[in-house]
Amino acid sequence: MSDSRAENHDVQIRKSIWLLFILLLAVSPSPLFAASPLSLDEALVMALKKHPQLLEARENVNGSEARTGLALANYYPQISVVADWSKGRSYFGPLERAISTEVHTEAMYLKQTIYDFGRTKGAVDAAQSAREAAAETVAVARQDIALRVRIAFYLLLAAEKQVLATGETVRAREAVFQQAQEFFSQGIRAKVEVSRAEANLYAARTALIRAENNRDLARVELANAIGIPSLADRQPVAPAIGSAPLPDEGQVLQEAISRRSELKQLDSLGSVAAANFKTARSGYLPILSGTASIGYADRSFPPGDNVWGVGLNLTMPLFSGFSTREQEKESLAALRGIEARKNSVKLQVVKDVKFAWLGIREATDRILSTEKEVAAAGENQALAMGRYQEGVGTIVEVTDAQAQALDADTAHIQAVYDYQIALARLDRAVGKE
Repeated sequence: MSDSRAENHDVQIRKSIWLLFILLLAVSPSPLFAASPLSLDEALVMALKKHPQLLEARENVNGSEARTGLALANYYPQISVVADWSKGRSYFGPLERAISTEVHTEAMYLKQTIYDFGRTKGAVDAAQSAREAAAETVAVARQDIALRVRIAFYLLLAAEKQVLATGETVRAREAVFQQAQEFFSQGIRAKVEVSRAEANLYAARTALIRAENNRDLARVELANAIGIPSLADRQPVAPAIGSAPLPDEGQVLQEAISRRSELKQLDSLGSVAAANFKTARSGYLPILSGTASIGYADRSFPPGDNVWGVGLNLTMPLFSGFSTREQEKESLAALRGIEARKNSVKLQVVKDVKFAWLGIREATDRILSTEKEVAAAGENQALAMGRYQEGVGTIVEVTDAQAQALDADTAHIQAVYDYQIALARLDRAVGKE
């Protein structure tokens, strides 16, 4: 009897524990398991694995490979099986009368192009070069996505730091507001200082609302750059930020010209245009092909008489309405247009490299300058607050010092992440992910 009571008691305890656990799940304001932080490397891996833009570029490569196989098909024989039945009545001259006919034919036909003076080779070369161009498109897409993720990641980190800096200003102005109220209650200061302090406080809170909204927008942008609907509760983790010497501008330019995927893509497109030009010129030349057939034919079904045939076919184009000439002109214009576009892209590459290089240099100088600005503004704010608490400073002095400190923090945050973004842009300008 006692064992039964003890067992019932254990069951009641377990039920109570489960009920408490369910209640905790229902009323807990925060999740029991915190979301893992999001690093920049993980964000890049996610984006380069599943981003729709990259998947589309890869499928374009698959399509180019299929078109290459389609062009190669002209090297192989064309084989077909034909079954034919015909019945009718027609006039037969030697007999000088109409007769009825009925023929059953089943045959296999083979046709092989022997030589087409470069038509097939040109088509294959064009398809293979188009496939190489599509592969470079994938590389361009990867680099663009990586740059976008890096910029969005750094902008989100900057937005979060801006929220923290603005929050510090809100807390500082709350302290000033409370001090102003205390001075007014003691009859030391006028009511106008309380109103001024309150207005300053709400201005800082408005700035905080704006900063928080910018942070939320930056989260949406990062999720979109990665290719996912949202970041959920995951928080970005700032990577280790180090300072590297500014690379040599001339060396970086040479590297960019040699490895930019856009230029390699245009080289492949130039090969496509050159192959199309050769194919167009071959339109003036003949096509030599061989044919063979074997099968059965008879008036009855199934046919019993064996039939076969072999032959050579030479097709010589004489006049096609000037279409061959126009195709030649079109392909030559495309080739020249690609050369012009390549020169234009080279100019853009030079511009990208120089802009990024100058951005790194400028951000580096701003980091050093704003570090000193932050230190001086922080000291000025502390002195102004101390003077106000002692009753010798004015609220205008404190407000100016707080605004100057926030401006200095903002300038430093922007300088730090502008430097990281400039580095990312330089990598993209060179052709790196």
